[in-house]
Amino acid sequence: MFLSVHVLRRDAIAIHTAMHYTTPMKTSVILTGLLILFCTACSPITMERNVVYGVADGQKLVLDIYHPMGMTGLRPALLFVHGGGWAAGSKETFGDAPANMAKQGYVTFAINYRLIQNGKNLWPAQLDDVQRAIRWIRAHATDYHVDPERIGAIGHSAGGHLVACLATRETRDNADPTLSAYSSRVTCAVDMSGPVDLTVSDNPQADGIIAALLGGKNTEKPALARDASPLFFVDAMTAPVLIIHGRCDTLVAVRHAEQFDAALRRAGIETQALIFPDEGHGLTKKENTARMI
Repeated sequence: MFLSVHVLRRDAIAIHTAMHYTTPMKTSVILTGLLILFCTACSPITMERNVVYGVADGQKLVLDIYHPMGMTGLRPALLFVHGGGWAAGSKETFGDAPANMAKQGYVTFAINYRLIQNGKNLWPAQLDDVQRAIRWIRAHATDYHVDPERIGAIGHSAGGHLVACLATRETRDNADPTLSAYSSRVTCAVDMSGPVDLTVSDNPQADGIIAALLGGKNTEKPALARDASPLFFVDAMTAPVLIIHGRCDTLVAVRHAEQFDAALRRAGIETQALIFPDEGHGLTKKENTARMI
């Protein structure tokens, strides 16, 4: 299975849509139905819960692993990164999506990362955690039959921001000698409704969320706001990115998707922007998915 934005496009649309137009009880059924359209050989899977991939500030960082059974050779991997304004959410946010993707032949990982709490875990804690997760996967690639050259990442909202960072940046903190030999850059990324430029104000709600991440308004911490903006790290080494966004998004303005796509194209990076004119902060209309699959 070749891992590219074109391969991930169909599955990312299904995941994004299932997250937003179904209730939690129906998500598994709808998502399975969508993914089965592309399934050539669904595989049973094994699961490992709450595997520790690191410790930061005394807090265990954990992930869940979903592995297809009965498949030989190295498999492409997908990292699921949840949203929640960097202050909420968990690895359970994606529901059955990681398991269903594992049934398609991916080895999937759903992670927790440090969340903003009472002024703690400010940026770049989240970046360090997701980068550590990618390096941990590469360090354990043999254990889980992962191809270290085919690791993608999918994230929504704040998670979209973090996977955009994984596509555009190399390891910020490489002090851990056990992981220093491994890159934290992904092979490709799916950014769903993620902010990529935190230096400019969009609306009061977003401004407040960004201020909590940075420990102050972006105008008060311009250097930190720029450091937290993957838009400014796009270069020739950036991984391919699939961007999914709603033009009516009132939380994360559509300019983020448009500017990110433009920057990637200028740098000669493979990119595809799926901007839905009648969607907001997540897909809610089945017909949009049907049209794009």
